[in-house]
Amino acid sequence: MKIESNDFEDGGFIPSEFTCDGKDINPHLKWSDFPDETEAFALSCIDPDAPGGDFIHWLVYNIPADVTEIPRGGSVPGKEVENDFGKTEYGGPCPPSGTHRYFFTIYALDRRIEEDLNKGDFRQKVEEHTIARAQIMGRYARQ
Repeated sequence: MKIESNDFEDGGFIPSEFTCDGKDINPHLKWSDFPDETEAFALSCIDPDAPGGDFIHWLVYNIPADVTEIPRGGSVPGKEVENDFGKTEYGGPCPPSGTHRYFFTIYALDRRIEEDLNKGDFRQKVEEHTIARAQIMGRYARQ
């Protein structure tokens, strides 16, 4: 399975348009080569370099199996979970200092998740049904 973006390369810098210093919109993401038995997808964006540990920027699950791309600034069909900004939407990079890494992970799931998830149980419930995953990492530092 693989994930890519037209807006940044894996390991490269995320343009400010997708951060708190810009429009704070989500970047383009596209995934492919997932198992045929995929019933749904989940998506996360997490900053592991935040002072308090993992900072959640975006969590979505039950993305339909026929959706394989999210346009720049586009909505995501699926169930969004509250992030660490207290919003149920994408929250762009906004590191307090230094360069941080942002991991966008797409999960192929063997079934839709029927229960309502929160940020505390998202990872466990998604992992229980993950049959493949892919990740792209972007960096950002405020000027």
